[in-house]
Amino acid sequence: MKYETWFAIISFSLLSLAGCTVGKGTADHVAEMPWEDPFYETNIRATQAESRPGPDEDPNGWTLWRKHHENRKRWCTEQEVDLLMVGDSIVFGWSRIGQPVWNEFYGERKAVNIGSSGDRTYHMLWHFQNGGLDGMKEHNPEVVVVMIGTNNRGEPEQNGADTAYGVLALLKEIHAKLPESKILLLAIFPREEKPDSVGRIRNDQINQILQTYADNQTVYWLDLSHVFLNDDGTIRRVLMPDALHPNVEGYRAWGHAMEPKLKELLGEE
Repeated sequence: MKYETWFAIISFSLLSLAGCTVGKGTADHVAEMPWEDPFYETNIRATQAESRPGPDEDPNGWTLWRKHHENRKRWCTEQEVDLLMVGDSIVFGWSRIGQPVWNEFYGERKAVNIGSSGDRTYHMLWHFQNGGLDGMKEHNPEVVVVMIGTNNRGEPEQNGADTAYGVLALLKEIHAKLPESKILLLAIFPREEKPDSVGRIRNDQINQILQTYADNQTVYWLDLSHVFLNDDGTIRRVLMPDALHPNVEGYRAWGHAMEPKLKELLGEE
């Protein structure tokens, strides 16, 4: 038997004894527990923590981001959190135009929103790695809702894999710091008017990968895309006027659609 064959057998055996999951490290590889998969890409921007402003941002345009970072840390420290929401401006919008709906659904639920407008996966990863989740170590939230990735500018040839790995980096970080929490991973909402729009296609590609990260033990998948789409696949402008951000009725539709799964994961049924 050739040396290469023996080496492969021995390597596989050692990894199996160590309890590791062996995979190909490609976008179509699905590990049993993805947040423990050592083969995902760690040398790309999407998976490397980065504060703001980044090299492609106005250095004077994000002076409040660090303040927001500190505020979010404080919000998660000064109270017990049962429901945590993580994301970009779409999640952040719950605390702006969506605030009345937030009060309806989550006002009595010890819920905290740490969405950050304009954030990409690596910005949220920086927040996590710089104390963003530390205030909840003694009382892990029952559920962490995650939706992020529409702001990432992935490489076209990656077909969404680089952004998906950025989300995976966040799942790994959440699970490491809040091991008792269930993670509700939402499909990135559709964007742009038509199904064949570049941004829509990219988000669809990312979602195809993201859904493979759910094991229904720690990570749970929920795709609410249909809420914001007409039968022909175009955006429902009555809920998402700019084809990206929900309006107040959009947040209400989101809240209603997510409620059954939240109740299940929060043990309220």
